Amino acid sequence: MRSQKRTAVTASLAAPIGGWNVRDALGAMAPLDCVNITNYFPGTTSLILRSGYSAFATGFPGQVETIFAYSGSTTEKIFGISSGGIYDASSGGAVGAAAVSGLTNSRWQYTNIATAGGNFIVAVNGADSPISFDGTTWANPSITGVTSSQLITVEPHKNRLWFAQVGTLKAWYLPTQSIAGAAAALDLSAFAPHGGFIQQIATWTIDAGYGVDDLLAFITSNGDVIVYRGTDPASATTWALVGVWWIGSPIGRRCVIKYNGDLLIICEDGIIPMSSLLQSSRTNPKVALTDKIQFQMSQAISTYGSTFGWQMMVFPKENMLILNVPVAIGTQEQYVMNTITKSWCQFQGWAANVWELYADNVYFGGNTFIGRAWNTNADN
Repeated sequence: MRSQKRTAVTASLAAPIGGWNVRDALGAMAPLDCVNITNYFPGTTSLILRSGYSAFATGFPGQVETIFAYSGSTTEKIFGISSGGIYDASSGGAVGAAAVSGLTNSRWQYTNIATAGGNFIVAVNGADSPISFDGTTWANPSITGVTSSQLITVEPHKNRLWFAQVGTLKAWYLPTQSIAGAAAALDLSAFAPHGGFIQQIATWTIDAGYGVDDLLAFITSNGDVIVYRGTDPASATTWALVGVWWIGSPIGRRCVIKYNGDLLIICEDGIIPMSSLLQSSRTNPKVALTDKIQFQMSQAISTYGSTFGWQMMVFPKENMLILNVPVAIGTQEQYVMNTITKSWCQFQGWAANVWELYADNVYFGGNTFIGRAWNTNADN
């Protein structure tokens, strides 16, 4: 029997730019999807090997758990909070002595706000008095009417600052164009059918900032989303309830991010866009941006949901939405979405407690350093 001559046949396989899919069975999976994709980013036409990071600022005494990015009229600065101290990292390299020390914890929420008196950072952590920074000096703005050390979330809306009080359904707001003064209360107890406390406050710019119809959303720990329209809560003619919706319980204090003209919320149901929430219901999983990786998301939330470090960050230069997943302090990973194609992947090797955008580049807080991500071919 004569042996048959073997010939080689070449075939071209498309790169799996559809990204990570843990929803569908292998036989039902789209040809451009893949079962695992670690440290490769699904671009529009090819896979891109994850870039590395460099240590931008070093010498912090411990884990950097908060990063402040100050935006003034002519000045930009970046600060890291570690072991109860605030350190100026704007020049890079080794940081000096703490600008502020003796803080109860290093997990702060902050915002930038411009007033007639200048540009300020205002920050709260639910344990210490609020702090502010004017580009030169750190101070403790005097907020009366409430125990100010119990304020844990801050959000600017229609030229006034809003705060959440630890463990309550009370929101507090200041006069317009002010970072201090007498705070007034808005009690949401009657509008939160599932109880809990205010987890986060966010301005929802539903038209991407081109109009005046900004809404204010209060997200409770049990998943109620209470939305208001207006400017002055003290006046019934300028303040009105838009509606109340229910999502899965939010994950982490830093569970919300503004995304184009939408809000994205990390919750038990995945990453939920507010715009989809209004048009659908909690029983429809397709509204979640994480639909294709929801099984992995659910596992991560069940296992690590109470660990500090859940956060989203948009990195516009690389068309990325970064979801920080805190496996443990020091061993975090990221689920990353291409904002053009909505394809997902997984990054490992970046032990990040917190993320921040500064001068259009993305930075994260690690153990004794602030790292600049996606700027080198090696990890530090």
